[in-house]
Amino acid sequence: MKILLVGSGGREHALGVGLQADPACTELHVAPGNPGIAQFAKCHPLVITDNQAILELAQQLHIDLVVVGPEVPLVNGVADLLRAAGIAVFGPSKAAAQLEGSKNFAKEVMRDAGVPTAHSFTCTTQHEIEIALDAFDAPYVVKDDGLAAGKGVVVTNDRQEALEHALACKRVVIEEYLDGPEVSLFGISDGTTIVPMQPAQDFKRALDGDQGPNTGGMGAYSPLPWAPSDIIEDTYKQVLAPMIAEMAARGTPFVGLLYAGLALTDHGTRVIEFNARFGDPETQVLIPLLKTPLATLLYKAATKNLNGTTLEWKEDSAVTVVLAAEGYPATPKSGGAITGFSSIDNVQIYHAGTSATEQGVVASGGRVVTVTGIGEDLTEARNRAYRAISQIRLAGSFYRTDIALNASVAEKGN
Repeated sequence: MKILLVGSGGREHALGVGLQADPACTELHVAPGNPGIAQFAKCHPLVITDNQAILELAQQLHIDLVVVGPEVPLVNGVADLLRAAGIAVFGPSKAAAQLEGSKNFAKEVMRDAGVPTAHSFTCTTQHEIEIALDAFDAPYVVKDDGLAAGKGVVVTNDRQEALEHALACKRVVIEEYLDGPEVSLFGISDGTTIVPMQPAQDFKRALDGDQGPNTGGMGAYSPLPWAPSDIIEDTYKQVLAPMIAEMAARGTPFVGLLYAGLALTDHGTRVIEFNARFGDPETQVLIPLLKTPLATLLYKAATKNLNGTTLEWKEDSAVTVVLAAEGYPATPKSGGAITGFSSIDNVQIYHAGTSATEQGVVASGGRVVTVTGIGEDLTEARNRAYRAISQIRLAGSFYRTDIALNASVAEKGN
């Protein structure tokens, strides 16, 4: 099977490693890729917002399966164009990708599907915004309705900050704050069947102790030793299956990866948000733990053949830590040389915001690399990840030191 993977981040690097490991994958092409992916796959320079260029590359290479990593080409409708040309695609249509492309749309679908979520208001004027902020009180949760590259959500006790963020959005969703631990749980869907993955937890705040601004994610771990034993079954019944059924009933079946961001509140599970693709950095811990061959799995989803599929997982734990560039997330500094890439066993280094130059690999994005440690438990996985990331050098860079710390302590306590 010839596979084309679209994207250039840490998520795509992890997916590429997983796809290549499946014997069913005979050729792996990535567009545009990054220096890490280029070590094992053929990279093709391409602008991911150019749907026609993606189609032409897939046709030129006689691709059997296209896996779309980022949300922007999905929301732009690249999957529709590829399917119309007879090419199997793992990724939702433009209409179905609105589950990520519009927070308001996702709320409407959840309402119709009976999926539990936070109460919310969708606002377009300052008057509506003021009423919504007064209705919920602090902490304020303010979400840009559209895509914002992981920077569209503000959670703050400062009403003025909440108001300013809301006014900067064309349309904004303001909702009640959901108290409780957050969990990411993915489902792989063929449009009618959805197969849940094991849960992961990511860390959105930039600094230790969940301080600092929201980011695209500073680290993640899986499995979750503290989570309810029925979390996968419960999320499937309450969230994943109803959403897939509702999308199919609307005539816009969801084919691809449905990412459910959940809050485990005192009143039960509530959906915080949906994404229409693999999450980053959760993918960097889930793919190394997945025993089920990835390329075959995604092809089954793309060709509506998931019925009866179950997933197998390794009994290990995984912890990934993000090395971020100076100034991330507001104004990340690019161009710095990256050195000290480690070859410690049971560690995978995934490139995210990197570029290859004559002088070597340099930073070209906010999240530069993610380092994933694998171990028999979270403590061993953490130790391996942190030992490796401490050896990577990039001037001004930083990383959180508390990824999976509380969970590993709790795990040892049990």
